[in-house]
Amino acid sequence: MAPKRQNDSRQSDEITGRERKKQKTAMARTIAVQSAAGPSNASGSAVAGPSKSVRFDSMQGLPGALDVERFAEARAFEINAMHEAMENARSNSTQRAWQQLPRHLRRRAASHDVRRVPLRLRDKARAEMDPARRKALGRNMPQRSKKKQLPRTVQLLRRQKDKAWLETHIWHAKRMHMENIWGYRLAITPTEKSFRPSHRASIHGSILHDASYFATIELQGPEDILRAILDSCCDCQGPSPGAKRYLTGARVLETYLYRYAAYPHHLIAPATVLWRADAPTSGDIGNSVAPGNQGKNKDKGKEKASEHALSEPQQRKRVVWIRIHPAVTAEVHGTLRLAASSVLDSAKQGGRLAEVEMADLREQFNVFEIMGPKASQVIKGALKPVDDKREDFKKFWASLNKIQSAGSVPRGMVIGFTVHDPRLSFPPKNAKVEVGGGNTLSPASTVFPSAALAESQIWEEDTRVSLRKPRYKKKDIDQRRSNNLVPGTPLKAERKDDRIPVLLVQRSVENNAYAQSASASLPRSTTTTSLHGWTLIIPQGWGMPFFSSLTYTGTRVGGQRERQTQAFEAGCAYFPRDFPATEAYDQYAEDREAEDRETWQRKPPAKRPNYDKLGTRSPWRPDWNVVLGILSSDAPVEQRGEDLLDTQRHVAMGDASSRAPTSTSTADQEKKTQPWLLRGSDVPAIVADISSMLSPAAGLLLHVNQARAKRKLDPLDASVRAEDLMRTALVQVAISLCRRGCPGDLAVIYRIDDEEARKWCSAEARKKNGLSLLGDGPDEFELSQVAPSPDGIIGYVTTGSFSLSLGEGHAVGAIPLTQYLEISKQARRMRHESRLLVKVRNRDDNICRAATVELLY
Repeated sequence: MAPKRQNDSRQSDEITGRERKKQKTAMARTIAVQSAAGPSNASGSAVAGPSKSVRFDSMQGLPGALDVERFAEARAFEINAMHEAMENARSNSTQRAWQQLPRHLRRRAASHDVRRVPLRLRDKARAEMDPARRKALGRNMPQRSKKKQLPRTVQLLRRQKDKAWLETHIWHAKRMHMENIWGYRLAITPTEKSFRPSHRASIHGSILHDASYFATIELQGPEDILRAILDSCCDCQGPSPGAKRYLTGARVLETYLYRYAAYPHHLIAPATVLWRADAPTSGDIGNSVAPGNQGKNKDKGKEKASEHALSEPQQRKRVVWIRIHPAVTAEVHGTLRLAASSVLDSAKQGGRLAEVEMADLREQFNVFEIMGPKASQVIKGALKPVDDKREDFKKFWASLNKIQSAGSVPRGMVIGFTVHDPRLSFPPKNAKVEVGGGNTLSPASTVFPSAALAESQIWEEDTRVSLRKPRYKKKDIDQRRSNNLVPGTPLKAERKDDRIPVLLVQRSVENNAYAQSASASLPRSTTTTSLHGWTLIIPQGWGMPFFSSLTYTGTRVGGQRERQTQAFEAGCAYFPRDFPATEAYDQYAEDREAEDRETWQRKPPAKRPNYDKLGTRSPWRPDWNVVLGILSSDAPVEQRGEDLLDTQRHVAMGDASSRAPTSTSTADQEKKTQPWLLRGSDVPAIVADISSMLSPAAGLLLHVNQARAKRKLDPLDASVRAEDLMRTALVQVAISLCRRGCPGDLAVIYRIDDEEARKWCSAEARKKNGLSLLGDGPDEFELSQVAPSPDGIIGYVTTGSFSLSLGEGHAVGAIPLTQYLEISKQARRMRHESRLLVKVRNRDDNICRAATVELLY
């Protein structure tokens, strides 16, 4: 047979490149040996093999002493042969220097820039480089340019003119995609593929997020004044910010902020309220006496009277922190100032003079959120507390090894303590979980939240200012470490070393249906994943020392996408994208509309969806005003946004005399028909109560006024009608598809009539029983092809994706309260009270999927 190629006819036995590489590797691994004939045959070599057996049970013939110099000279050939073999094997390695690194440590420029390779491999990388390339990289900058070059600190400060950097910015910028959000340069997502690994870390390991961009506002003043300020701005449902469980400072309160006395309208954002621990002692009380009562010659009766007066809320001075989202900092500042001035004016009218100090503590803290079941072990491995005499803290710190998850700790528990400089004990070692044999109780169940356990010096401004700059730099710590006789020995803390006060707060991301036992009778959410962890608050200037120790424990680091995914997997709403009827959501929706529209316009018509043909009424942002019935669907696109306009204007624009009353009526119409979000711990009870009333609108108004009365607020204005309040209310819902499909962001939610709902239920029952092939009635595919009516839109999906926890499509959206009550009535008519059926269609698709909705609160 003739050869297929010309080369095959020349030499059929020519070795290939792969065989040549094998021979080269074998030669590199060959060790030269000296033959038994003598030094003349020293050039021979042999492959190292097993040595002959030698008897060690006899000492006959061995010398009594050994001359090291003569012995080394006699074995010089073997030593040189071993050394040359090692060098040859190292130089003929099949891997480059940068290929020996794990994937998460590799850098793009490591193949041609030795500075991107760790120091231990830098010599090998330099030897592997092309000599010409090595010479080009080694050129020096001209001396003239060096003189004009600005210091690095000045260069970095110049880059922060229009945004602020976190202390961990440089670390994140090397490993993550960064964007300018809310006045900060924040990490969005890692550059490596990490969506599923980050989810697994939050479920089975631990994941860290730098949340130092959250704003902290400090209020300082009399206790009763502060409680009145918070009651007028916080959510009227659930416990008050002045409740005993939170007033002691042992727990934090997760609530919602509204404008001053505007509940339930004008929702601002979620907020975390933290009181300073109030555990006064006799010495503290004596030091807190007013200057006029500090005389030493006062009698005991007057001292007791003054102490008793100080114990009253009117005389006791307290401090409270309010942590809020950075998107609403200015709005919250204005609300708190208005509330403080109103409360102080009321106190002044009663003949009392009081003062309230408000301070903006932004960029004075570093906050790290560590989530996952191993978060407790990461905290204990990275931090080394100083000697603490509190028995409760000793029990708590000892129990961290035995905590399977931070969810076994009471919700919102606060622990304050002081730790040593984490650089002294670097690198940290993770604490291992100790699984008890027959002990079924949680080790943390013996430690309860208390004011004594929550005490910390981080509340003192003088302490934070003194710790703003670490006393020793990293090179000083490294110099001390190099002086140790035994390498790797942890450094011992000296008297001059810094002691850093910290706060540790328990954090849970879960649906409220699991956190409240009172709602056990209600249908539970289908989302079974609850994430628990810790929030670590440390002073300014210590971000990188703590961050390095925490990340060295093996915990993953996430950005904004990972934090949003945690809330989505837990079935919770995430601010601001899941909170319509707020100013932060309007800004978020506007930015997303501009981004999506620009992306859509860059594509040619054949490669982008035609929303007009698909029947998508509002593809870029939800038109809540049309859904609520405030505007008609025929209104111009400009009027479908959040800016409410009067659509009943029949007056000519040129008539100046009739234009003034029109603007007044428009303002009144805006006030009456502004959308608002019904959210809080009492929402299930309120919905269940008003659904059984003949007039649900009157019942809703009654519940709202009762909630306002609990906070000593006046009822809603008489101009607010019950029908308008009911018509403009939105509720958040969790959406779970019955069968196939995955809802996306801005998907449309449709109502289903009774006949179509019965068809969907029967099709699903046949599918479940394996009778779908019999052909009795329409199947799921035929029902999904039915085009819905544009008038049937009852809401939109704010966040939708594939849930890794559920293994199916899941979404969070919002619908009007009136539509939710109609769906509930339909479910009762069909005797499926636990299944509230709707249809969901993605904005770029024409297929509708059946789904069930569940109330979020």
